[in-house]
Amino acid sequence: MKKYSAIIIDDERNVREVLEILLNQFCSEVEIIGLASSAAEGRDLLKKNAIDFIFLDISMPKEDGFTFLASIPKNEYCIIFVTAFEDYALRALKANAIDYLLKPITPQDLREAVTKAVQQHELRQSRESEKRIYHESLNNLNENINSSSKYISKITVAEQFGFHLVNTSDIIYLEADSNYTILHLSGLKKIVATKTMGDFEKILDQPAFFRIHKSIIININYLKAYSSYQGNFVELSDGTSLSISRRRLGDFREAIKHCSKSID
Repeated sequence: MKKYSAIIIDDERNVREVLEILLNQFCSEVEIIGLASSAAEGRDLLKKNAIDFIFLDISMPKEDGFTFLASIPKNEYCIIFVTAFEDYALRALKANAIDYLLKPITPQDLREAVTKAVQQHELRQSRESEKRIYHESLNNLNENINSSSKYISKITVAEQFGFHLVNTSDIIYLEADSNYTILHLSGLKKIVATKTMGDFEKILDQPAFFRIHKSIIININYLKAYSSYQGNFVELSDGTSLSISRRRLGDFREAIKHCSKSID
């Protein structure tokens, strides 16, 4: 079994120690080289050791996780954030396909995170393009979390053999396909993402995106027309016609009142 050297950076001693114990018990492929209580101690460990994985607390006094990342060649490592963040910050983590663990950490969550991180780390080592996208995803995450806006503007979309960076403003609509989601983008492009529609609905929690059907989310900015003739349908700017479910019709009308006075 291939071994991956790792360090843990967290200002809470109990978190560092518990994470080390869990990694030793449930993730034998990860070898803990050292523990750090601050970003400065973490940099010292990186200077003295060849490291693959960094388990990094986002919120630390003096120097937080993102300030620390700005001081190192972050795309050379696999970063797994350890955080108590919820709500918007958690959506930002999911939107950028960054590996993370929520406190308190469970063995199952840790095992899943490490397995996923190892797979993506190996992919980045073999493809320079994936390393570049990972670097940009970390930058996007920093911008999203520190932005005054609480809407996600750019997402990292995982597909079967890699990632794509996508501006949310370029998404015309999303279509569920079993456990996958098809993103229909401006310019007639399509991406088959490995996230479910439910995952995207949580990430794209903003007024522009509306679920008109259990399998369809549209970007209202691309809405061209609405018709109630022989059913209820929307037409989007790319010419696509989509059905609105009866259950969602009332909420749909409310959602578009601000952009169309013609709908009663």
